[in-house]
Formats: sequence, C-alpha cells, structure tokens
Amino acid sequence: MTEITVSAVVIRNSANQVLTVRKRGTQSLMLPGGKPENGESAAATATREAAEELGVELDTNQLELIGKFTAPAANERGHRVRATVFAHPYVEVSAPAAEIEHLEWVDPTTEIPNLAPLLRNEIFPRLN
Repeated sequence: MTEITVSAVVIRNSANQVLTVRKRGTQSLMLPGGKPENGESAAATATREAAEELGVELDTNQLELIGKFTAPAANERGHRVRATVFAHPYVEVSAPAAEIEHLEWVDPTTEIPNLAPLLRNEIFPRLN
C-alpha cells in the first residue's frame, strides 16, 4: 500500500473544539496540513500549509509535537497517510483558502460521521 507523508496541525478554540477542514470535492473533515516540499521539515510543512489553507501565520516555536500516526487515506483509495501532527495555540481563522472549501470547529469527544480515519481513529482519541 502506498504511503503519503503529511504534516498536520491541531488548533483548538476556547471551547476545546478542534479546527477541521474539508478540501474541495471531498467529504471528509481533516486537520489543516499537507505534503512536504522537497527538503522541508515536518514543522515547516505544517506552518506553510496553515498559511496556504487558512491564511494564518503559525509560530514554528509554538508547535508542540503530538505524535506520528498512520491511517488509511481519506481521499486516496488504496493509500495510507503517515502524519506528523503538531498542536498550536489558538489563532483566529476567518475564511478558508487554497483548496479548502469548508472550515468546521468540532468537539473531539463527539461522534462525527465524516471525519477522516486519521482524526477519528488516531488523533482524537489521544487529545485530552
């Protein structure tokens, strides 16, 4: 099975909800993030992707590693994602950008049917 390497970031609001995104033409909610560019670190990928998808500048020094996870890819059948996931303190996000069609704040303790497998099975169970 082909693996796709990505970096993603957990951003929570004051209600402890997690910011999720849905890319144009897809159904699954996932964390903001994406694939690294050549030679780019996982942290640099997370901050660049947040800038592209959310229009926000994250402080790389405030990224906290949550962990590295593997799960079935939400949008590429027959693929798995290998994700390095960081947490970042709350930042104001006003509108989606790039390929992002929808933003949604979700409670990580609530059952939500359209979560990407990485979120549902790996990341949300580990968030306190």
